Amino acid sequence: MEVVILDSGYKSYDFEKELFEKNVITLRIFPGYTGDFAGKIRFAENADGILVRHTSINNTFLGGMKNLKAVVRYGVGYDNVDVEACTRHGVKAANVQGYANQSVSDHALALMFSCIRGMWDTRSQLHGGFGTPPIQDIFELHDKTLGIIGIGRIGSVFCLKASPLFSGVLACDPYKPESHFKQLGVQRVDLDGLLERSDVISIHCNLTDETRHLLGQDEFRHLKRKPVIINTSRGGVIDEGALLEALNTGKIHSAGIDVFENEPLTDKQAELVRHPRIICTGHYAWYSDRASVELQRRAAMNLLNLLKGNPVEDCLN
Repeated sequence: MEVVILDSGYKSYDFEKELFEKNVITLRIFPGYTGDFAGKIRFAENADGILVRHTSINNTFLGGMKNLKAVVRYGVGYDNVDVEACTRHGVKAANVQGYANQSVSDHALALMFSCIRGMWDTRSQLHGGFGTPPIQDIFELHDKTLGIIGIGRIGSVFCLKASPLFSGVLACDPYKPESHFKQLGVQRVDLDGLLERSDVISIHCNLTDETRHLLGQDEFRHLKRKPVIINTSRGGVIDEGALLEALNTGKIHSAGIDVFENEPLTDKQAELVRHPRIICTGHYAWYSDRASVELQRRAAMNLLNLLKGNPVEDCLN
């Protein structure tokens, strides 16, 4: 059997090499994170299993595979993996759930604090306004309301960490039972209610057809409290053009963004990422020294178990 790793770029693949060698499986690693789509298809055409990061696993890709049985994405999100197409082609698909609950929620908190304290250009403030706050609308959290969009694994951990800081917490998630909201001690609301009443909004939902551009022009126009917007989920959940307009017109206080509609960034996103009221990080909320090791270990184990026909909790189909 043969396993292929696409979109390489991690510091080491020692665990994967040892695991697959021990199970008499040949491992081949595509040379580079980027590369032409057709070239990746040719490289992986004989693979029984694939580990992937950003390459689109769609009908075209699957149609070029001869022996493929399983695909595992390094990460929680899987919007680049067409699960229905995998099912049609008889290919099992899986991700790695829960590995980054702590790191992503920590990162969301860091972005939140940086925004409310106006910490997007601290060096300039040291030299040009020492002793003077960079903005006048720095606010405290103790009398404010937090809104969380998506309270799955990461959203729930973020909720537990952030709730004590606020006077109240609202959450929107149509796929969680009422008992889950009660367990977290949060008030269940619909999206409109959350947008109207929240001073800080943190997004923790998957990117699907349902959630693409969940926050767009209409939603930003109906905001009532000039909230801080935090996104550590997927860039496509927010319409970036609408976000820029909301920043320019003062509909929101500021934004902390780790994920983007186009990754890597393009020139079209330059105005957004340079806005004076946005803090941007380059899609590394998932990372910690512990989480990165767990991610690679569990992705490889998931693929091995799928190839062996063993049950995999993270299997998507």
